[in-house]
Amino acid sequence: MKILIVDDEEKIRSVIREYCTSNDYDTDEAESGKAAIKKIQSNQYDLMILDIMMPEMDGFSMLKELPIEKRIPTIVLSARGEEYDKLTGFELGIDDYLTKPFSPKELMARIKAILKRTNQTIPDIYQYHTLEMNYLSHTLKIDKKLINITPKEFDILTYLIKNKNIAISREQLLSNVWGYDFFGDDRTVDTHIKMLRNNLGKYRNHIKTVRGLGYKYVEDEE
Repeated sequence: MKILIVDDEEKIRSVIREYCTSNDYDTDEAESGKAAIKKIQSNQYDLMILDIMMPEMDGFSMLKELPIEKRIPTIVLSARGEEYDKLTGFELGIDDYLTKPFSPKELMARIKAILKRTNQTIPDIYQYHTLEMNYLSHTLKIDKKLINITPKEFDILTYLIKNKNIAISREQLLSNVWGYDFFGDDRTVDTHIKMLRNNLGKYRNHIKTVRGLGYKYVEDEE
C-alpha cells in the first residue's frame, strides 16, 4: 500500500512517515496541493493524508481541481476543526477528518479501516439498465454519461447495492462505510444520501427510506 502525505509542515510529514513505515506502508510526500496533483497524475496511491492550510494551493482547492478518475481515499488532517470545514470536506468526497493535534496511533487505525474497506473483493462492474458502476475506475455512469459523484457517495451506493433489498440502519452505514466507530451525529448519513440521490437522477427512487431505521436499495421500485 502506498500513501501520499500532503502537508507543508516537514515535522508533520516526518511523524506520519515514521508511523506509516512501521506499519509497512510506502509513502510519498508533497508540500502543497499543486505538488500533490502533479504526483497523483503520474503515480498510483492507495490513500492520501491531506492538510487544508497550505501555500500555493490549499487542500480544498486541490480536491476541487483533482479529476474524478484520479480521486483516491482521503483523510483530512487539519488544525481547522470547525463543523463548516468538516462538512465542506465531506461534500468534496473525503473519507475521514482528523483535527490537529492528533494521535498517530488513531490515524493509523483510521488508515487501516479505510484501506480494508476499499480493498474488499467486489465485481468489476454493476449494471442496472443504463446505470453502470465501475469498481475498478471508481466511476458511475448513467445513460453513458459520467456522473460527478464523491468517493463517499460511491462507497455508500456500493454498500447499499451489495445489500440490496435489505434495510440498512444509519449506524450500519457509519460503521461499514466510514470504517470505524463514528462519534458524531448520524445526520451525516442523511446528508450524504440526499446528495447521492440528487446525483442518481432518474434512479434516485431506488434508494428507499426505511422509517425509523435507515435506507435500502431496490432494483425494482416499490
